[in-house]
Amino acid sequence: MGKLVVILLLLSAVLAGAGIWWTNTRAFYAPVEGPVTLTLSKDGDLTTLPATGVQAIASTSSPLGFRACFAHDLTLSEIPFDPAPDAAPTVAPGWFDCFDAEAIAALIASGEAQAAVAYENVAYGVDRIVALTDSQGWVWHQLNECGERAYDGTPVGRACPDRDTYQPLIEGSL
Repeated sequence: MGKLVVILLLLSAVLAGAGIWWTNTRAFYAPVEGPVTLTLSKDGDLTTLPATGVQAIASTSSPLGFRACFAHDLTLSEIPFDPAPDAAPTVAPGWFDCFDAEAIAALIASGEAQAAVAYENVAYGVDRIVALTDSQGWVWHQLNECGERAYDGTPVGRACPDRDTYQPLIEGSL
């Protein structure tokens, strides 16, 4: 009887662990179907990026779960953008092979890639950030100043959009 209890406990632990792993890496992510809005912001004006081979995923539980990879044929010198000095790509699920946050961060740190604001307030308090080399691009979402304030309880101030009338970006709408 004791062996049966131990086996059931171990089996329960393995199944719970597998469920937690699946939930964290698979359950809340889905490929983005349809067009993905890939722009760059320069002084409030948006420029559409001529992207090819776009692969994108989004989390159903958080706007911060968006990741995308693409190719382009522009050189960094001809792209107007507002730099994102605090750009920090975050880890994507392991199965989304084209997005390696550590490698992207290293490219930004070395100057081989430039990080820019792609779209401000894609969701309330969340900016879309793009990192570009001369042939590749990666996109992720990260909290902006309004988001950091809103989620830590600090008053957001007048510079932030009105939360009651705010409209988030709908993919492919631009």
